[in-house]
Amino acid sequence: MMKKGLSLLFILAISLGMLLSACGNSEKTASQGKSGDKVLRFATWDTGESLKYEQDIAKKFEKANPGVKVQVEAYADGFDDKLAASFGAKNPPDVMYMWNYPDYYKSLEPLDDYVKKDSSFKTTIDDFYTNILNYHKFNNGTYGFPIGFTTRVIYYNKKLFQEAGIPLPTSNWTWEQFSDAAKKLSNPEKKQYGFVFAPKNNSYAFQEFVWSNGSSFISPDGKKVDGYMNSAKTQEILKDFKQMIDEKSAIVASASDKISDNFKSGKIAMIENGIWPLEDFKKAGMDFGTAEIPSFNGQPSKGVIHSAGIAMAKDSKEKDLAWKFIKYYVSADAAKMRKADMPVLKSVASEQNYKNDPLLNTFYSMLEKSSDTPGFLLTSKWTEFDKNLDYAISSVLLGQSSADKALNEAVKLTEPSLKK
Repeated sequence: MMKKGLSLLFILAISLGMLLSACGNSEKTASQGKSGDKVLRFATWDTGESLKYEQDIAKKFEKANPGVKVQVEAYADGFDDKLAASFGAKNPPDVMYMWNYPDYYKSLEPLDDYVKKDSSFKTTIDDFYTNILNYHKFNNGTYGFPIGFTTRVIYYNKKLFQEAGIPLPTSNWTWEQFSDAAKKLSNPEKKQYGFVFAPKNNSYAFQEFVWSNGSSFISPDGKKVDGYMNSAKTQEILKDFKQMIDEKSAIVASASDKISDNFKSGKIAMIENGIWPLEDFKKAGMDFGTAEIPSFNGQPSKGVIHSAGIAMAKDSKEKDLAWKFIKYYVSADAAKMRKADMPVLKSVASEQNYKNDPLLNTFYSMLEKSSDTPGFLLTSKWTEFDKNLDYAISSVLLGQSSADKALNEAVKLTEPSLKK
């Protein structure tokens, strides 16, 4: 989900040269096109096969719109730096991939008026999964539209479950069933464990566990963290996970560990993740399944969404063309071409029979349980205090602090930023 930029001053210092070079290349590319062609710049963070799908969509759009050249700019790992620099230089790409609306929304074109004026887009709006569409709104405005998503699920090794005589997870399984399975699937002498935690960057994913226990990291209005981030119910989740580690039914991976590789090798029986490693597990010939996030204390489990979107730059000089491209890019036709994405349109998901796939169905069942708003969409200060929260979670999992001490310290460090 998350990409984190450097400070704007630092970005401008190190990236302006790259930006000017990219702009020079853009002008050169445009001049080499047919005389009178309109050039639409489209920035993406993707590479490889995913980038090829995007280039194919751009070519199809060009074919349907003679006199238009879509220039696909692949920024890859430098996406945030180059994008922030381009906004600062007032020469951004016309359209771009986006997720971090709180950090960028002031540089993006609000799209609500475009939707109101364009009746042809209503069918697409109605076709979006509402839960996913809401992840592209901020500060009472729509700044992008979803193009792909994933929820998070529990991947489990069927072979290890069967060898241990443990029933396979079912929908609506409980925390007690999950933690009991992890305990029975662990054999520290063989360095085999039931579950694993990442050593850092846990805060975004942990929201679903906290929501499932009836709490959250921040108030619904985004103005308060005391009583939320450090609530008894939030602490309970961390204490439960720390107990698993103490009982050696779960471990914290080292910084060099590749969690997916340990799952494939059978060293870890269950992991929590999005759609990203699924195809790799299939290619490895694993016998695995996907299960929903377990429920806590009789409450329904809840999920968190990762979603990429497409947005328009406020400083674009081709806004009408940019809107036309965005409409096509999120259409069912383009969605079927982007084979690396999970469809965000109900019609495409239905046509491709995703819900009847035993592995993919879980992602959609968790989508139905993903109605809570993540912290980063509730405050523009999230990037600043997410560091405090993530440090608190890691310090508890690593045994460096207690849940109440770590979370209270995170609140203490975070509250001043909410008052700025």
